[in-house]
Amino acid sequence: MKPGRNCPVSYHYGASVLDRVDFSVDTLWVAGGLYGNPFALERLLELYEDEPGPKALVFNGDFHWFDIEDFAAIDDVIHRHKATRGNIETELAAPAEGAGCGCGYPEWVDDATVARSNRIIEGLRGAVTRAARERLAALPMHLVAEVAGERVAIVHGDADSLAGWGFSQEALATPAGRRAAHAAFDAAKARTFASSHTCLPVMARFPGERVLVNNGSLGMPNFQGTTFGLATRISVRPGESLYAQRAAGLHVEAVAIDYDAAAWRRRFVAQWPEGSDAHRSYYQRIVGGPRYSPGQAAAA
Repeated sequence: MKPGRNCPVSYHYGASVLDRVDFSVDTLWVAGGLYGNPFALERLLELYEDEPGPKALVFNGDFHWFDIEDFAAIDDVIHRHKATRGNIETELAAPAEGAGCGCGYPEWVDDATVARSNRIIEGLRGAVTRAARERLAALPMHLVAEVAGERVAIVHGDADSLAGWGFSQEALATPAGRRAAHAAFDAAKARTFASSHTCLPVMARFPGERVLVNNGSLGMPNFQGTTFGLATRISVRPGESLYAQRAAGLHVEAVAIDYDAAAWRRRFVAQWPEGSDAHRSYYQRIVGGPRYSPGQAAAA
């Protein structure tokens, strides 16, 4: 095992296990990568509360990360809604030997970033009580929603693994990655996949009126020069979106979560001051976003 790069066998499930339905709604919100940002959580809940009709909000993993001081409060809110565990929650609940952060980082992520992530999760473990670990361990790795008769497979990583990178912008830019994702739709019998994990958003259309959407991060900016996070909204009704696709009768939308960015910067630095691992890895993104654009996300 290479901590932070390799994943435990228990992370692997295979797309065929997604051939089911766990619940049915008219509107589904999926939000991954909160990373412990209480201001993004507050804004998301405001938008979700305004949503009419039968609905559900699913937090699909990595809702914890920077929240050393806010862990309990954020965890309590998350568990009032539907949730799946990401690699962070999995390694907080029951650390696997040699897994590190469980991120499954691919080769294009540098070793220093991987090492810092492994140390960040070690620092966060001190904020987790035994009861919280048990509650996180009880969360599923994936869920399947039926939205107006169409299946939406909700995963953290990709169709085969909790920390898989098959739904990343980098993988989907290759013919092999597109073929693998196309095959996953058939195995899961899904109209849409909703994921996060890889930190950069993607909305990719596939033959058969199928859509793969990765919201990137709810709790951090996803595009250069911005300060808002993203969530995914899938509904029979259109809403206000940054970009969108149609999957048969469904509107699949990337929704900007415009939280109090200044307050979040202050809260982040109070927990992770300059020179800390999280500050070195993430502060510049929190201030001004990654070198990525909405056009890149929507053109995958």
